[in-house]
Amino acid sequence: MMRGADQLHSVVAATFLLLASIAAAFDPSPLQDFCVSIDDPKLGVFVNGKFCKDPMQANADDFTFRGLNMPGNTSNPVGSNVTLVNVDRLKGLNTLGISLARIDYAPYGGLNPPHTHPRATEILVVVKGTLHVGFVTSNPPKLFTKTLHVGDVFVFPIGLIHFQLNVANTNAIAFAGLSSQNPGTITIANAVFGSDPAINPDVLTKAFQVDKNLVDYLQKQFWPQN
Repeated sequence: MMRGADQLHSVVAATFLLLASIAAAFDPSPLQDFCVSIDDPKLGVFVNGKFCKDPMQANADDFTFRGLNMPGNTSNPVGSNVTLVNVDRLKGLNTLGISLARIDYAPYGGLNPPHTHPRATEILVVVKGTLHVGFVTSNPPKLFTKTLHVGDVFVFPIGLIHFQLNVANTNAIAFAGLSSQNPGTITIANAVFGSDPAINPDVLTKAFQVDKNLVDYLQKQFWPQN
């Protein structure tokens, strides 16, 4: 029979193993103060998916991005624009496990269409307008929705399908923080009907239980990537 101290040690060890497995599913923790990404591998060392600039050569510009005060162009079929500041646009984000986005929405009906971020949880705050937002859980699917006003915050769990819709007659603006330096985006309609090469129509006809002519029509449309 296991003694109390042995039981405690086993529980602690199991807890550490569980935490380690969870941590491994997300961006690795930094192994240094920072790792500014660099395009020329001859000038750095390879860490966490990007080459790193010599820390002695880093400067404040590596940690600065300007332009989120500028509105995005919402003149597109979905009426929204996402300005993402990830590691590709702000080199100092490399290994830090975070990124930021500004989302602009056209008046009534501007939509950030259903999509997922395979590598990040998203936290969104509304700074202008009114948004109807929501996400859907894994199977069995359950919808969580809320109408947000200025100053309201909503969280979209990692990997789940989510959306935002402008329900006011004025422009709307939101900012979102994401728990990855490179969260990735899969826009559902674009992925399903706009992939290259196209998914076999027979697959989509059966999956969506619709007529093949409708699938053919949808696959011929232009699906914007937001």
